Amino acid sequence: MLAIWAWTGAIAHAKSVTGTAPPATQGEGAKIASPDSYRLGTADKVRIIVFNEPTLSGEFIVGDGGQLSLPLIGDVAATGRSAGEVTAEIQRRLADGYLRDPRVSMDVLTYRPFYILGEVSKPGEYPYASGLTVMNAVARAEGFTYRANKKKVFIKHAGEAEEKEVKLSADVTVAPGDTIRIGERYF
Repeated sequence: MLAIWAWTGAIAHAKSVTGTAPPATQGEGAKIASPDSYRLGTADKVRIIVFNEPTLSGEFIVGDGGQLSLPLIGDVAATGRSAGEVTAEIQRRLADGYLRDPRVSMDVLTYRPFYILGEVSKPGEYPYASGLTVMNAVARAEGFTYRANKKKVFIKHAGEAEEKEVKLSADVTVAPGDTIRIGERYF
């Protein structure tokens, strides 16, 4: 999980990471560089804690419009932004007439799902887990069909228009929102 604390004034960020951050799928098996590299997207579930304000704290889901709907301040744009950027905006808006010196943290509780289709036994939508690889995704979909091409995979990252062909190996990682397609072999 990703926890980011920020204070108004001289905004100081104390970052802590518990567990592993989700991998960024860049080519074959690239890991995410830092917790701030993860960009929120539709269907991500986050916990926002406003220190000493339990009525403003809670669990929220990034809606279809890419917004988090929060008490008092309304909608906050979240899609394509890091947790730190969203936290800083929430803090700034709360400080603008609602709270004196608000302290806000955000944890990403559940990442958006990934999708797998093609030559797997049970194609569909599955929940994302940190460190997910294509081979783990195939296992969740109950394995390859007998016609599956086990040498290459096609991955379309969330927000991209085209899928990319990648050589299938044990270290090819999957990011939240990715679509994985297992092709058919011809012989």
